[in-house]
Amino acid sequence: MASVRNRNGKWQARVIRKGQPAVSKSFISKQDAERWARQIEAEIDTGAYADIYLTERTTFKELIERYIKEVTPVSRSVKGDTYRLKALGRHWIANLSMASLKSPQVAKYRDERLKLVSSSTVVRELSFFSSIINHARREWNINIANPIPLVRKPVCPQGRNRILSEEELNRLFKALTPRVKNGNIWVLPLFKFALETAMRRGEILGLNWRHLDLERRIAFIALTKNGDSRTVPLSSAALAILRELPRSTDGRVFPMNGPALSASTDQARKKAKLADFRFHDLRHMAITRLAEKLPNLIELSAVSGHKSLAMLKRYYHPNPEQLAIKIA
Repeated sequence: MASVRNRNGKWQARVIRKGQPAVSKSFISKQDAERWARQIEAEIDTGAYADIYLTERTTFKELIERYIKEVTPVSRSVKGDTYRLKALGRHWIANLSMASLKSPQVAKYRDERLKLVSSSTVVRELSFFSSIINHARREWNINIANPIPLVRKPVCPQGRNRILSEEELNRLFKALTPRVKNGNIWVLPLFKFALETAMRRGEILGLNWRHLDLERRIAFIALTKNGDSRTVPLSSAALAILRELPRSTDGRVFPMNGPALSASTDQARKKAKLADFRFHDLRHMAITRLAEKLPNLIELSAVSGHKSLAMLKRYYHPNPEQLAIKIA
């Protein structure tokens, strides 16, 4: 029921319904108070007010913490996502209620972050914003329009196109060659295998001998970055690399972890004096080489694992001189 009373020179409307917290608001005129009370009663009757009440009293930080507990554990990058979300929860924007989280506040957050981190990092953070809000709308009865589509995204730099020359590649392989008898024997063949197959770092590190069929010349990847499985054809050079490898006791083809590979890559880059080289650049180079053998983009995407041809084009860097010869 609703009641309206004069209190300290103003008209206070108060609505009490069973199963709902009492809500009140003060007005200058009695008519405005009565009108507001009727509106709140109607919203309670239709169930709309419960949504608004929850939205006003739930902070973005509370949603982030719930998202970490309920959603993040089933993601493929649980450790990295949890770290980033906890950092987001310490920011001032996390203290806003969901009713106060509007596009101006998000834009302010974007501008502040751009002074500290790269534009691509800010784009990823805004993507987290959107994922949390959309999940809260679908699953947690948070009645809020997603403000992220209304916020201008920072312009990200063009994708990398670092392609090593043959001379640079030789220097890299020389730097990766073990200098001592007990040196790491896996790094050099791993780099060469990446260059032959265009497989991602995580796919190579997760490769097990049971995933390989050397007779059929294929490697099966059960779970890729985009969530699908795929079968990678193996070139003669890739087969030769595999056949020369010793078998590790744990069944992995390349018994290394990510940090160890990163450290080896950094060390080799410095030793070979290669400017701005990353392990992922081998994938660019491999796809560019494969494109010469597989001009059909559908076939090329089947090998590289790209769902989108637009994404595949970011990795394909043809030699203009070779293209000129083809159209001559």
